[in-house]
Amino acid sequence: MHEIFIHMNNWFQAMGVQGLAINSCVESFFLVPPPDFLLIAMDLAKPEKALYYATVCTIASALGGVIGYFIGKFGGRPVFNFLFRKDRSKFDAVEAMYNKYGSFAVFFSAFTPIPYKVFTIASGILNMNFFKFFIASFFGRGGRFFLVSLVLMFFGEAVKKYLELVILVVTVIIIIFCIVVYKKRHSLIKTKENDNANNK
Repeated sequence: MHEIFIHMNNWFQAMGVQGLAINSCVESFFLVPPPDFLLIAMDLAKPEKALYYATVCTIASALGGVIGYFIGKFGGRPVFNFLFRKDRSKFDAVEAMYNKYGSFAVFFSAFTPIPYKVFTIASGILNMNFFKFFIASFFGRGGRFFLVSLVLMFFGEAVKKYLELVILVVTVIIIIFCIVVYKKRHSLIKTKENDNANNK
């Protein structure tokens, strides 16, 4: 499998920007190498185009997420089980995250190393609100790709080996922020429900 991924990555790289777009799109719903490897290589080769590459990645990946969403919506659980048959328990884990965090779960998967494709297909199966799904996907993917490109654009090869650490730190900060927002929102809803109950 590792050798297949290397060949795929070389094939995408040979096509340049078009390959980056195809890689980013397909990776959102199918098993191909993450576009990060190609994005990093292209950013280092032409730092002046880093933001352009990040934009290509973001748009293509978000559109791929839409394809994944509708694969799940019309293909249902059988398609999910076929694509991820090695670990079918993933669906239960995704559903649990949805029940707890809603669209934040999609954002987490889009920004972090969590397999985004699992969430795009599961979102369709679970009939998640499409608008919320797309917004979470777009900003999650965009946040990840622009973070990578901005870091490489300003610091170049020197920070290449620290990219995963940078992404991890930013991810932790975002997760803490989202959890605080979620709990505050939940608390406000609870307070409102209690007020309504007391007024009856």
